[in-house]
Amino acid sequence: MNRLFRHFAVLVLLAITLASGVIYFTFSRLFGDPLEQIARRQSAGQIFLLEQYIDKAPADEWLPRLNKVREVSEATLELQPLQATLSALPADKRAPLLQGAVVMDVGGKAFYRRVDTNGARYIGSDGDVIHAQNLPIDIGQALGMEAIRFGVIALFLLVPIGWWTRAHGRGLAALSRVADDFGQGNLAARAQVRPASSIAPLAGRINEMAERIGLLLEARKHLLHSVSHELRTPIARLEFGMELLRDRHAIDNPDMRRRIDAMGADIDELKSLVNELLDLTQLDHAQAMPRQPFALAPLLQACMPAPESAAQFSASIAGDLGELHGDARLLARAINNLLGNAAKYAVCSIVLSAVRDEDRIHIIIEDDGPGVPAAERERVFEPFYRLAREQDHAAAGHGLGLAIAARAIALHGGSIAIDDSPLGGARFTITI
Repeated sequence: MNRLFRHFAVLVLLAITLASGVIYFTFSRLFGDPLEQIARRQSAGQIFLLEQYIDKAPADEWLPRLNKVREVSEATLELQPLQATLSALPADKRAPLLQGAVVMDVGGKAFYRRVDTNGARYIGSDGDVIHAQNLPIDIGQALGMEAIRFGVIALFLLVPIGWWTRAHGRGLAALSRVADDFGQGNLAARAQVRPASSIAPLAGRINEMAERIGLLLEARKHLLHSVSHELRTPIARLEFGMELLRDRHAIDNPDMRRRIDAMGADIDELKSLVNELLDLTQLDHAQAMPRQPFALAPLLQACMPAPESAAQFSASIAGDLGELHGDARLLARAINNLLGNAAKYAVCSIVLSAVRDEDRIHIIIEDDGPGVPAAERERVFEPFYRLAREQDHAAAGHGLGLAIAARAIALHGGSIAIDDSPLGGARFTITI
């Protein structure tokens, strides 16, 4: 029973219950209490004896006939004062009793009626009331019939609703799978639903949207890949030309040597940017990356920076991290990118720690640098995004390192979160 059907079932049952209450209230106002009418029909025999046998007797035989009925009837017929009865009855039933009508007491399986209104039966009879008790009133049967009627109506409503929601739920599940597959990078994922389905128009719109998004993403990937490859050729020519200049002019001219070295540094930076762009585009096409088991603890130990690094580095790597299935080189690249990012901003301390928590592994990299503002923590993983701070302009890089790290970790089924470190800077927590 799917969630959609449960919601419909609850609404249908509530609607039927509310409708039953409204019907009962309306009938009570227009035609009297239905339960009281049922009780009156079930007490028709006793009412008939009272009105057609006892009341038809002459005045001097009224009480004897009442006693004869008492002897043969299972009901109990008693006389009691009118005033005591009025005080015991609800206000809405007092006027009918005073007018001589039969007043039903459904809960007590009884009814009340005045002996007469003018004292003609016997002396003081206008001040007495007949109280008939132990009547054959069974409201439970009537309520049971109403419950059966309620159940049958609910069944005939819920069966077609269940059939409809089952088909509808399948279509929604198909759309959900398409959204998941598309979000994980499968740009060819499309919704397959029957044309007669109620969500067929929605599925068609989603497929059209997926087609357009897929074309845009593919165009972007091809553009980045093509530009990156095309830039490698002029960069190689520039490197070759720089070497020629260095050989011919920089030997005896210190100024020329400095200029050529500066130009070489610019070319190296441009080459690094192109390589990172190629890495990013390769990760976008890496849904089917080769997966091999590898031990995580040795990989993290191999990522530790050299002892001569500027910041003081410390590590706490648990020994029970076990193995992961994936690309060890790619995950090491992500860890190194995060450690390199920490090294750019750390004042004097970087900490790497890794622990296993049941079926999850947490890898934490933190530093004592300026940290990452809370409003920017999602955007720093976007390609080419850099914070508008003096430290970020001073730090080398192109804004691709964190984007590559996030994509590589996502391909391993993990995620990265950023918060404040106790050291004072940023803390990157990888959860796989």
